[in-house]
Amino acid sequence: MTRKEKQTVSDTDRSAYRCFTSVELRYGDTDRQGHINNAVYCTLFESGRCEFLYENGRFISGPGRAFVIVKLSLDYLSEMNYPGACEIGSKVLSLGKSSMVVGQAIFKDGVCASTAESVIVLTDETTRKSTPLTDEIIEKLKLYM
Repeated sequence: MTRKEKQTVSDTDRSAYRCFTSVELRYGDTDRQGHINNAVYCTLFESGRCEFLYENGRFISGPGRAFVIVKLSLDYLSEMNYPGACEIGSKVLSLGKSSMVVGQAIFKDGVCASTAESVIVLTDETTRKSTPLTDEIIEKLKLYM
């Protein structure tokens, strides 16, 4: 089953998301066709992920650990144009032993322009290997489920 087949109506519904990040679009984000460049969508999704992975001046991964994105798939649903702002909605879809799956959507002017799903793994910065999510991290991530 493909991501598109798994996608439900709620993926494009703003009310399905737990955390929102507003980003002002820049003229430099546009491409030759005059719409927001496809690569910018990845940066917008990154801004959304950082919103709930960053707290009180530091990442919730804690010292000596880092979150690493290992998979990103996204669907382009509608073009976006400059000027204006967009909102990135994010939610945690599932938690594993050392990873999480995050669902996201970008909304502009009430329209869902893109959805994405990413797999993020917690790693040990010294060994560069995966490490289990701590109870503290799990509790913080559950707020976004």
